[in-house]
Amino acid sequence: MATTLSASRRQLLKTGMALAGGLACPTVIPGLARAATGTRAVNMQLGWLANDNQLGEIVAKRLGYFDEEKIDFAIQPGGPSIDGVAIVASGRFEIGQVSSSPSLLLAASQGIPVKCFAVGAQQHPYSYFSLPATPIRSPRDMVGKKVGVQATGRILLSALLRKHGIAESDVEVVVIGADMSPLLTGQVDCITGWETNRTALKVLGPDMITMRLWDQGVRLYAMPYYATAETIEGQGDLLAGFLRAAGRGWQYARQNPEQAVDLFLQEYPDAVREDELAACKTLLDYVFTEKTKQDGWGCFDPAVWQEQIDLYAGLGQFTAGTPAIDAVMSTAVLDATRGNRPKIG
Repeated sequence: MATTLSASRRQLLKTGMALAGGLACPTVIPGLARAATGTRAVNMQLGWLANDNQLGEIVAKRLGYFDEEKIDFAIQPGGPSIDGVAIVASGRFEIGQVSSSPSLLLAASQGIPVKCFAVGAQQHPYSYFSLPATPIRSPRDMVGKKVGVQATGRILLSALLRKHGIAESDVEVVVIGADMSPLLTGQVDCITGWETNRTALKVLGPDMITMRLWDQGVRLYAMPYYATAETIEGQGDLLAGFLRAAGRGWQYARQNPEQAVDLFLQEYPDAVREDELAACKTLLDYVFTEKTKQDGWGCFDPAVWQEQIDLYAGLGQFTAGTPAIDAVMSTAVLDATRGNRPKIG
């Protein structure tokens, strides 16, 4: 193991510490009281603001599942000026969650010592949406068409085209914002987004056509949980407690979606119940699959991680070197909780 940090890694850690210092302190039991009760803090740093992607954790918090594990749990929101990976890598917070697995691949390639220890969604909801006037049901249908993507999604389009042997020059890329209006106004023939974002998608109407990235062979994970290698190795029991409690929360949401959304609204009262319920039902089909029925909530397949590494290496995304799979993920906490995570589909 290298004894010196690369310049980029030093900068990321330095940035994370600086950002963490400016964050509001989480609501936690004071240190002495926590020690007396045997309760330990778990702060989950997000890449963005909390939403229904954290439904299971919020349910677990509201129903006392974390308390039963002697965990004082808090969600730390992210934002455009907050590098959550750097904050967790710096040791400021115990765990983190990013929206998409490639973020952890790129972190590992830069020598940042964080690893995935569980995943929230077994398949990524990222999709391409079109309307019946110009249906896009397969990547080949994109040839000669205008494809609207956000700037961060260009690499995913490149991966999709590469996977299906389509030249990038055969597709016109239009960089868009977050709303669906370019598709509705005919500026593009298809548009990207998460299938779980029902609030944004409902303007497209019931005839919307969905082409999922996962179904077309580009298999990414959504909502991966990560921690430093040091935390995974030295505080595996704490992470195991987190997974047991969070898994119970997600199981409750699967079995009681309406009640789960009501618990979510107690935490975030400005959310719209109808939208959250629609999103919840879609999201839960990504969280629970045949894979979780076999291996339990939170599981992942190392082969899928290796696919992603190979894909991004082929696209020239690892400027500091291709990471080894052991630098990206660890199954240690999953192995320790094999019998304690809900096995439902």
